[in-house]
Amino acid sequence: MKNHLRVLRAERELTQADLADRIGVSRQTIVALEAGKYAPSLTLAFKLAKLFDRPVEGVFDPDSFE
Repeated sequence: MKNHLRVLRAERELTQADLADRIGVSRQTIVALEAGKYAPSLTLAFKLAKLFDRPVEGVFDPDSFE
């Protein structure tokens, strides 16, 4: 699933580890999300959207399901 995590993270000068710590997942989860190799659970998607102060659709592209 395509997303804007890398850009949003960079805008806030967060490392992958920083982001992972803030939302309670592993850095490997962030790596997989950014690469589009992992579709997040609803809970994780909402945590990320809240952290970046965006709607879920502002973080993840709902038209990119594979």
